Amino acid sequence: MQQNVSHTPKTAAHWRVEDIDFSAIDRTLVEGNEDLFFLLMSASFIETGSDTYAANLAEHYAAWPEIADWLSTQWEAEELQHGRALRAYVEAVWPAFPWQQAYDSFFAEYSQLCTMEELYPDQRLELVARCVVETSTTAYYHTLRDLSDEPVLSQMLGHIRNDEVNHFKHFLKFFKEMQDESPVGRARIARALYGRLKELRDSDTEIALRHVWAHKGQYFSATTGLLEERAQHIYELISSRLPADLAVRMLLKPMLLPQRVEGLIRTPISKLATRVLAHG
Repeated sequence: MQQNVSHTPKTAAHWRVEDIDFSAIDRTLVEGNEDLFFLLMSASFIETGSDTYAANLAEHYAAWPEIADWLSTQWEAEELQHGRALRAYVEAVWPAFPWQQAYDSFFAEYSQLCTMEELYPDQRLELVARCVVETSTTAYYHTLRDLSDEPVLSQMLGHIRNDEVNHFKHFLKFFKEMQDESPVGRARIARALYGRLKELRDSDTEIALRHVWAHKGQYFSATTGLLEERAQHIYELISSRLPADLAVRMLLKPMLLPQRVEGLIRTPISKLATRVLAHG
């Protein structure tokens, strides 16, 4: 496989954590929202732990310097920025939550998933898998923003969502360039798409929710039921508000299908994606 990937200009971040006025948060609009508590805490853990994954990806694409450089200098930096912003927000709204202790327990488990063995050996297919992950995170933050009535949170989630869309565009661009050099068949692309989609429920979000639940302490102590019930509620909430058309359009991009064919299969794929995210 040739390793010539054209240069993608680095784009500067359009926002900074330091520019967010966390003192302006209207806590009355968010602190009693149990769904946002679990969703935002979980997201803050996952984004904060992204540097380990970024290092593995950069090593995986060491033979493609432009990709490795973008992963190390832009993708990782923006993901960590998301983590800092989310942590600052949740600590402002739920200050008694032991964030560092909970994160440390999460990362001890999560880091076991962040290995080179978890990546597709074929770098083209790993880019396809990255497109799935970025589609999922775009939809996730789109949904969180839809759930939010708090202005500071809505603005921050809009920034993060836009970053995730940009990340998707980069991964797709890199994939197309590799595909031009050394094509991989659509059947293999489809298997990679579906395989990574099925794994979304079994990986980072599930682990994060478990550790948030274990450390929630005084928050939502009146909640009855099991963690599994709360997790299922969260998945159903996300899937019910999922911007399905947007997500499916993104998911189908790596297939490089003719427009007519993509139009024919978009609806059934949309139903499948929603069902997988809701029920595993």
